[in-house]
Amino acid sequence: MRIVVVGGVAAGMSAASRAKRHDPSSEVVVFERTEWISYGACGLPYVLGGQVDDFAALEARTPAQMRARGIGVRLRHEVMGVDPVARTLTVRDLASGRTGQEPYDQLLLATGVSPVRPPWANMDAAGVHVLREIPDGQAIEATLQGGARRAAIIGGGYIGLEMAEALRARGLSVVLLEQLPDLAGRMLDPEARQQIRAEVERQGVDVRTGVTVEGLTARAGRVTGVQTDAGLVRADLVLVAVGVRPNVALAKMAGVRLGRSGAIHTDARQRTTVDGVWAAGDNTESVHRVSRRRVHVPLGLAANRMGRVAGINMAGGDARFPGIVGTAIFKVFDLSVARTGLSAEDTAALGLDAVQVDVSSSDHAGYYRDACPIQVRLRAERGTGRLLGAQLLGHGDAVKRVDVVATLLHGRGRVQDLAELDLAYAPPFSTVWDVLLVAAGRLTALI
Repeated sequence: MRIVVVGGVAAGMSAASRAKRHDPSSEVVVFERTEWISYGACGLPYVLGGQVDDFAALEARTPAQMRARGIGVRLRHEVMGVDPVARTLTVRDLASGRTGQEPYDQLLLATGVSPVRPPWANMDAAGVHVLREIPDGQAIEATLQGGARRAAIIGGGYIGLEMAEALRARGLSVVLLEQLPDLAGRMLDPEARQQIRAEVERQGVDVRTGVTVEGLTARAGRVTGVQTDAGLVRADLVLVAVGVRPNVALAKMAGVRLGRSGAIHTDARQRTTVDGVWAAGDNTESVHRVSRRRVHVPLGLAANRMGRVAGINMAGGDARFPGIVGTAIFKVFDLSVARTGLSAEDTAALGLDAVQVDVSSSDHAGYYRDACPIQVRLRAERGTGRLLGAQLLGHGDAVKRVDVVATLLHGRGRVQDLAELDLAYAPPFSTVWDVLLVAAGRLTALI
């Protein structure tokens, strides 16, 4: 059996590895249009900020290592078309320019997402960047090495916030432009967004919200600024971070059904609606276990897990992807932020009768050295007590407490379940009554 994977990063390489392990006799081939496979794209801002030594450090497996496992890795090969009836792909070798046909028995589309590139003037000017892949990071590094001093970041989501920190660490002045009234979009409730803005501004970033970008300015082919409805922002490095779109061109060619989000619709085994065609990763929808709705949430763990499921099933096994609960975590300067489940906007849109509490405490015993504040917002359904979500703000890895709530959300747990948990305690790690237990106790009284 010939298993072909399109895309060699998180979902693609996880699928290839698991398929080969499940059926060593199968031929597994991966086509990747860049020169990199199996790397942690989430680490790109930290290479640029100096916390990680170089881009090669992000590689989990090299092409040579994968080939040693019997997996055919073809770099700089772009899949241009798919014929699901003949079960063939049209593939272009980007190095030689030659195009040929490649057969498959089972095909996985792990094509990921691409950054949104608005149709602004001068988007192709030197110094204008997006950040999704290692080549994007290398291009930004080249601009930094070229002497860039003033950066404009368009978009206040995860990438925009993490890159604001990275570029400040490199000594640049940074203006952060966001069309919405707050940073962090709809990921968090308004109160958390305000604290994020305060932290970013405290670190010297010029934050401008409610601003519409009209285009970019350039001179001699190099960017000089961002034109907005509030005036010109001068910059010699511009990062466009206004969102991503799932790469579904090949899926459309194959006649695969797309979901309402525009990402690929699959069942729990990662099968698409076309026989022999599978999909996994950031280009694919997931079922949200709290809302029970299909969503498009491109995050690393889900992509890797989907890839494993697809790999097992393509090789004749039987695995299921369990869905997600929307757990995410990020750091912006000295503030750590985590969320899981549903936000206030989510519960309102679903028509749920939600009740919430806000609790502030310290991340470990107050008398122990270096105790830091931590805040929790815990949300549940009135009447049933079903947990709906949580948001945490603090310092360091203290907000990893979000995983406790995420675990309960996976099992449709109740607030009472959280309140009764036997959580670990010692002064260097927590208070006797951990902040989650305090929040659960107060919320129980309101249900």
